[in-house]
Amino acid sequence: MMENIDINGKLISINGKSSSNDLVWDDTKAFLAVARTGTLSAAAQFLTIGVATLSRKIDRLEATLKIPLFVRHQSGYQLTEDGKELLEKAEVMEVAALALVSGANAQAGVFGKVRLATAENLATSLILPSLPEFHARYPDLVIEIITDINTVNLHRRDADLAIRMIKPERGNVSLKRLGTLGYGLYASLEYTLKHKELAELGSYENDVFIAWCEAQSHLPAAQWIERVLRGRQPAVLTSSLATQLAATKAGLGLAVLPHFLATDAGLVCLDSDVGVDQPIYLVVQSDLAQSRRTRAVADFLSDLVIKNRAKLSGPQR
Repeated sequence: MMENIDINGKLISINGKSSSNDLVWDDTKAFLAVARTGTLSAAAQFLTIGVATLSRKIDRLEATLKIPLFVRHQSGYQLTEDGKELLEKAEVMEVAALALVSGANAQAGVFGKVRLATAENLATSLILPSLPEFHARYPDLVIEIITDINTVNLHRRDADLAIRMIKPERGNVSLKRLGTLGYGLYASLEYTLKHKELAELGSYENDVFIAWCEAQSHLPAAQWIERVLRGRQPAVLTSSLATQLAATKAGLGLAVLPHFLATDAGLVCLDSDVGVDQPIYLVVQSDLAQSRRTRAVADFLSDLVIKNRAKLSGPQR
């Protein structure tokens, strides 16, 4: 295999053997392993080579490129900006190398890594439970799930695709609306037994609520609670759906929660339509839309959400 890549305006050949201006392909594989695992020991174990050998490969690669690829910390290796630039190009070379080694049949297969950004509640309660079936079909495809979506920007290519409840306003992306994430007002059974007046919907003057921390005050559910409280203090403030759910199950008060989470938790729905439902969008980097591996993940997510539409949207109104 012989390819050229551009690093900082300099064309570098990737070859199977070393010369003054060539990358050794094994060094590139070593770079990918360290970039993905974050430590020499983990990368060496993955490649089944010694740590000293791996370290020499990284040093040789940096010497060939004349740029530092990692910042060395006691806790591990972190990519530099040049390293991040090389990572994308090395992954392209990796796919080409895998296809070459595997032959014509492998070219029709699906392998590599796809980065998915999504909300943690969708990842843990919907996507991950369905992944075993997906992996049985695509054993060579790895999905990297990023749930810290507040810091993920598809425009910066932090992820290849995303499941979002907010429609992107910019970026070179394609999107498809898959369904609706429905919300309702929920309480524990114990709470409802202690507060009989809950039978009268909309009258919550004597009830306590579980609210959101200031950083999440922009959320529709948080704003609904604030309007109902009208200056009253909540029972507790939390910063995640998981803690909202736990606080409600503990009987601390009422909370606005996604139907599919609250139902699974055995909570009682007091109002199935509080007016804060959110659309569910599948967002894909436009230049990756025809990639086999991205398409496989996109189709899996689309089918999964559509199959669970009724559960996600909640009770019929």
